[in-house]
Amino acid sequence: MSTTHTASCQCGNVAIEAEGTIEGALACNCSMCARRASLLWFVPRASVRFKTPESAAGTYLFNKHVIKHRFCPACGIHVFGEGTDPKGNAVAAVNLRCVENIDLAALPVQHFDGKAI
Repeated sequence: MSTTHTASCQCGNVAIEAEGTIEGALACNCSMCARRASLLWFVPRASVRFKTPESAAGTYLFNKHVIKHRFCPACGIHVFGEGTDPKGNAVAAVNLRCVENIDLAALPVQHFDGKAI
């Protein structure tokens, strides 16, 4: 069953809604994800809508510059990232630590070796 989930940064300047079912999380050990301790939920990019002006979100690119890491310039919290999957589909990686009213401890976590990429 698909649900609309709200995610935001600490100060609320960057907020999104994401439509879908959260069945688990991905923990990546790349230098970016490891430092911010993200737990990621992947959804089609079209399933994510800004609740605040998109211009409020900063964008950071690193490494191969293929993922737009979207964050709040005021409080520094990473809310989600944008990129494409291996088939070329636009996807968003929502930081589950920013999603309201979910039990992170109840979610299965898949570990991904991003360091190896």
